[in-house]
Amino acid sequence: MEITRQLPHEDVLYIADQAHVPYGLRSLEEVRNYSVAITEYLLSKRAKIIVLACNTASAAALKYLRQSYPHVPFVGMEPAVKPAVEMTKSGAIGVLATPATFQGALYHSLVERFGQGVTIYQHTCPGLVQQIEQGDLDSSVTRRILEDALSPMLSAKVDTVVLGCTHYPFVIPLIQSIVGERVTVIDPAPAVARQTFRLLEQRQLLNSSPTSGQLRFATSGDPGHLRNFLKRVNLPSNSVFCLSWSGKRLTDAPCV
Repeated sequence: MEITRQLPHEDVLYIADQAHVPYGLRSLEEVRNYSVAITEYLLSKRAKIIVLACNTASAAALKYLRQSYPHVPFVGMEPAVKPAVEMTKSGAIGVLATPATFQGALYHSLVERFGQGVTIYQHTCPGLVQQIEQGDLDSSVTRRILEDALSPMLSAKVDTVVLGCTHYPFVIPLIQSIVGERVTVIDPAPAVARQTFRLLEQRQLLNSSPTSGQLRFATSGDPGHLRNFLKRVNLPSNSVFCLSWSGKRLTDAPCV
C-alpha cells in the first residue's frame, strides 16, 4: 500500500466492506450510509485522519462527511483527469471507473474544469471489481473484460488511461500488457498518499516514533477470502480481524 510506503511510521487500519462490495453498482445514498458508519467506527478507534480509499465512496460521501465531521481531516479519491489532460499528446484519454463514480458530481466537476479541449472515453469494466476481489488478476476472463474496455480506446488513439477505481491498480500489469508502453496508466495511489502526508504534517499529527507502524485489515465479509487475497498481492495476511453490520452500525465481531 502506497500510504504505508510513504508514511512507514503510521499505524494503518484498512476497512474492507466486503459484505457490500461492489460499491460501484449501489446507489449513492447506500454508499453514503455505509461511509458514515465506517467513519463512526474508525473514529471510535481514534483515527486521526480518514482516507476514503474508494472513488465511489468519495463521489457519494466525501462532501457530506467533511460537512458532518468538520474536525476530521478526510482524503478522498478522484479520477486523475487533470494530470491525464496535462499529459496527453494525442488529445484523447481513457477513464476506467464504476457506474457510481461516473454518475457522481465530483467526476462531472473534474471533466468540466479540466476536460476542455480533449476527448474523454469512459468504460465501467463490468465484472472487473468482482474478478479482483476473487484474486483473479491475470486470467483470460479478467483480460477479456479489460480488452473490451481498452480496445475501443486504443482505436481512438488514447495515450493516457486513468484508473478511477482503487481496485484497478491491482491489474496494472495486465492493463499495461494490453495497451503497450506508449500508453501511460495513471495510478492514483501515490498522490493520495502524498496528500495524506501533507494533511498530517499541517496538523502536526505525524507519528514521530522511529518504529514501523502497524498495518491491520478488517473485513465485514469472509476473513479467509481476504487473507487469500492479501497473500496474492504480497500484503500481510496475519493481521485480519472481523466486523459485523448491525443495522446501520459497524461493530467488532468474532471471526468464524
